[in-house]
Amino acid sequence: MPETLTDLLAALVRLDSTNPALVPGGAGEQAIAHFIADWLAVHDIPAEFDEAAPGRFSVIATVRGTGGGSSLILNAHLDTVGTEGMSAPFEPVVRDGRMYGRGTYDMKSGLAACLMALLDAKAARLRGDVILTAVADEEHASLGMQSVLRRITADAAIVTEPTELCVSVAHKGFTWHEITTSGRAAHGSRPDLGVDAIAHMGRVLGQLEALGQELTTRTPHPLLGHGSVHASLISGGQELSSYPERCILQVERRTLPGETPEAATQEIEALLKNLAADPTFRVEHHLTLARDPFGIAQDAPIVQTLQAAATAVLGASPAVIGQTFWMDSAFLAAAGIPTVVFGPRGAGAHATEEWVDLSSLQQCHQILTATLRAFCA
Repeated sequence: MPETLTDLLAALVRLDSTNPALVPGGAGEQAIAHFIADWLAVHDIPAEFDEAAPGRFSVIATVRGTGGGSSLILNAHLDTVGTEGMSAPFEPVVRDGRMYGRGTYDMKSGLAACLMALLDAKAARLRGDVILTAVADEEHASLGMQSVLRRITADAAIVTEPTELCVSVAHKGFTWHEITTSGRAAHGSRPDLGVDAIAHMGRVLGQLEALGQELTTRTPHPLLGHGSVHASLISGGQELSSYPERCILQVERRTLPGETPEAATQEIEALLKNLAADPTFRVEHHLTLARDPFGIAQDAPIVQTLQAAATAVLGASPAVIGQTFWMDSAFLAAAGIPTVVFGPRGAGAHATEEWVDLSSLQQCHQILTATLRAFCA
């Protein structure tokens, strides 16, 4: 069993945990979940599995406190995206202070730091519980996080996604929408009989563009800027010589803290209603997925404790940032758990060259340990 932080990270990278919902035939989280459970067992830390779906395993491990202290979740995800274009994704290579390989940055480095901090919690005999949640499926539907939250709670949480050693207190959410315009199929030579569903969708696209421009005029979030909307995928028509009977558009709306999925849906409903004056215009609209944005006040106790710990280790106060992409932190916050995001430096999330800065990983581990000692004491 690896005993150093670097060796532990290398062992985790060697385990293929490609998300099978993203890559058919992907290995999934079972092997890495069992490795973590075995590693914890060697260190006398009990762990249990949570199987959110067949073969989709998360790990929950708790270092019990002596009583009377605050509890803290350390969170990381087990799954990675695919490896297309990578020559040796599961063979970690250390070069110039960096470790390369799939998952080094997103986010097995954060996972390794959580595991080592859990050992420190055990040695420190804190008053509060420290709970590891190493979850499945974050890269797709967050089945693991949602399932785990039905079993545990805590006074605060740290998600160890990479933040370049900055303290992240906000990120955007999103809603996905499907819009379908219906026309009337007819031979291309018979405009008197046909109704062009694709042309009708063109009007929808114009309204969406106007909505996107209007979003840039609203008051921006101090860390995240503006919300946005874009057309993601479109399909329609039957053949070149026919009027298209149907056109389907999939839309993504990126939301800010304070914006709800209901409000985003109503915006799109309103722009479609603007087109209803044309009696031939027929449209259907469905919200297909929603993920809430995330935000926590900078004076929240967990944020202040983490900032103080980071300042002590780094010698300077870390920057406070927001991140544009979505994370499981939103689910933790929605469950009533004050949450902050903090992780190491690196690059290449979802890219063909991925790496983490190993010195920043060591600092991340030190800061997590200092935070849990202060928060759970």
